[in-house]
Amino acid sequence: MGNKMKTNKAAAKRFKVTGSGRIKRSKAFTGHFFTAKSPKRLRNLRKGSMVASCDESRARKMLAK
Repeated sequence: MGNKMKTNKAAAKRFKVTGSGRIKRSKAFTGHFFTAKSPKRLRNLRKGSMVASCDESRARKMLAK
């Protein structure tokens, strides 16, 4: 009987698997120094994004999916 792989909890809080199986992530650079960033830039940082295809297999392993 093989051992199950544990979910990396740090990754589980950062990534979600979409209905089509892709991995969704939020954007970086949204913590502080908002006066230095334009409103347009901040608006675009609010939108979600997909994990790059080259990183997807690594993220999937961390999520144990």
